[in-house]
Amino acid sequence: MSQSVLKAVIPVAGYGTRFLPATKATPKEMLPVVDKPAIQYVVEEAVSAGLLDLLFVTGRTKRALEDHFDDNPELEAALGSKDKPELLEAVRHPAGLAKVHYVRQGVPRGLGDAVLHGKAHVGNHPFVVLLGDDLIDDRDYILPKMIETQNKFGGSVVLLMEVPNSEISLYGCAKVSATDDPAVVKVIDLIEKPEAEKAPSNYAVIGRYIFSPKVFEILEKTKPGKGGEIQLTDAMTVLAKDVSASEGGGMYGVIFKGRRYDTGDKLAYLQAVVQLAIERKDLGPEFKKWLKTFSAKLD
Repeated sequence: MSQSVLKAVIPVAGYGTRFLPATKATPKEMLPVVDKPAIQYVVEEAVSAGLLDLLFVTGRTKRALEDHFDDNPELEAALGSKDKPELLEAVRHPAGLAKVHYVRQGVPRGLGDAVLHGKAHVGNHPFVVLLGDDLIDDRDYILPKMIETQNKFGGSVVLLMEVPNSEISLYGCAKVSATDDPAVVKVIDLIEKPEAEKAPSNYAVIGRYIFSPKVFEILEKTKPGKGGEIQLTDAMTVLAKDVSASEGGGMYGVIFKGRRYDTGDKLAYLQAVVQLAIERKDLGPEFKKWLKTFSAKLD
């Protein structure tokens, strides 16, 4: 299965209920992180790894997302006439990033179902799945290492991050064994949100994956679980236990030790905005100065 990884699937069909009422008419993925929507960070990461063919699995109320990655002649003309080249480039930039396709997931039936919607577009090739809740700092992009690992071992690859044992119950957890690369492990099993004392490791699965096309075959046979949803973790567990990497089975994990920003809930989202704003050369110095003054007033 040593084929080039060229396409990515980005599931964006969820309701974004944690951010209601802001997400009643605005996709959660379009909420701004400083001055870019969260989803643009994800797309830029994919493009930096050479993934120029992207499939968004969308749902209702997602039109704003499609518009963001399209041209806007009226706005561009207005900015051009007002001699605002920096803003004009910022507006044009998303539309030129990659070839973007869309497929509707009429009813959100889980992440596994969303990935399955990519079957016709992806074909019989390994592909990347990126979740919009995880933003990876552009100084620590990890997709190239994941693609390299897939080319070397075949099968599927997940991204793993060490978390405190007290937090492992919030994540899918990987049981692993070592390989000849200290940054890569063999994934033997996956346990969804285990109790801390029963967790086989403190390696949490975060939102970057490379799947062999065999995942589609497994997802088609996966029965809906809680809430009528098809769980991606169920299919991943089957892949991990399948040792036939040459046939598309088997799973490896790349260990991530870089900077990651979680936008999956309100508190984490606010923390991500502050962290990224502080890192900005144009905003950071003044924002940091204000933040120190403000925090000094807190109890």
